[in-house]
Amino acid sequence: MRAKQKGHIKITRKHIKMTRDTLQEYIGGKHDLSELLIYDFDSILVATDNFSIENKLGQGGFGPVYWGKLAEGKEIAVKRLSSTSGQGVVEFKNEMLLISNLQHKNLVRIMGCCVKEDEKLLIYEFMPNKSLDTFLFDSTRRAVLDWGTRFNIIQGVARGLVYLHHDSYLKVIHRDLKVSNILLDEKMNPKISDFGLARSIEGTQNLENTQRVAGTRGYMSPEYAMGGIFSQKSDVYSFGVLVLEIISSKKNTAFYVYDRQLGLLAYAWQLWKEGRELELVDEMLAADSYSASEVMKCVHIGLLCVQDNAMDRPSMPDVVFMLNGSTTIIGGAQPKQPLFTIQNTVSHPQPQPANTFLTNEATMTLIEGR
Repeated sequence: MRAKQKGHIKITRKHIKMTRDTLQEYIGGKHDLSELLIYDFDSILVATDNFSIENKLGQGGFGPVYWGKLAEGKEIAVKRLSSTSGQGVVEFKNEMLLISNLQHKNLVRIMGCCVKEDEKLLIYEFMPNKSLDTFLFDSTRRAVLDWGTRFNIIQGVARGLVYLHHDSYLKVIHRDLKVSNILLDEKMNPKISDFGLARSIEGTQNLENTQRVAGTRGYMSPEYAMGGIFSQKSDVYSFGVLVLEIISSKKNTAFYVYDRQLGLLAYAWQLWKEGRELELVDEMLAADSYSASEVMKCVHIGLLCVQDNAMDRPSMPDVVFMLNGSTTIIGGAQPKQPLFTIQNTVSHPQPQPANTFLTNEATMTLIEGR
């Protein structure tokens, strides 16, 4: 427990039990929350200066996020569930249950939670460099992202996804991987965050049908956006978009070559086909500042990941193997041209790999990126 800085709050064992009982009742009795640290609400009020606007870091999927500093000097990030967010309640519970059972150096670490009446808080380690998008799409700040840093971020995110998909006992599909959900620590190492939409395929690897297609425009795979079908290959698609955005510093949703009628994915594929993939590189990176072979390999891998047919995409362990190899592309795989449109996805449903899941409705709830 954390004590209040002014007028210390004495937290008794009885109070802790009452708080944990309240949390257990809120989440549901079947879930084990014994390892989750519970914070006193008043200590979080003090840490965030009463959730002051000056301490607001941004807006998450289910509410605002605040910077705070605990009495002992530890910096934290506090997610506060918005009282007006109906779907946010579901995402809050989902994130609490999932992230508290996940541990990897490339996932953001939850420190604890707080549930008091209408207040629902998740407390995370603070990431001083905020999210990747604050650098990648800023005309001046992206200069901080040299190629070595970008390549390290790509590799770190890939390792985090391998853990989620294969190494964690929960077997998690993130469903909302994007640049604004990649946080950066003091050394610019990446950590995947925001698990409100994530789903576990533990055990039988069957999921309940969700009630909506939820995700972010530009990152959703064709089969998920149009058919409500999601699998680990949906995350692979999002990762591919992320890779091409990291290389180019261009948003998939905002880039378009009008004279050739090409979006970012199609443009990247056209450059690759013509052997000109280095032209995709952010112009702020000098030609002598990066490894041409690494860039070309990353473009190739990104394009393999964004192929329209989920069965054509590599698994994340294969992606990590290719990233770590000198120039190795497994089986010499050649990416097919990404042609995803609403029309061809609806008219030509494609075969899906094992462990895919279908939502009840294909109604799309788009979460706009920052």
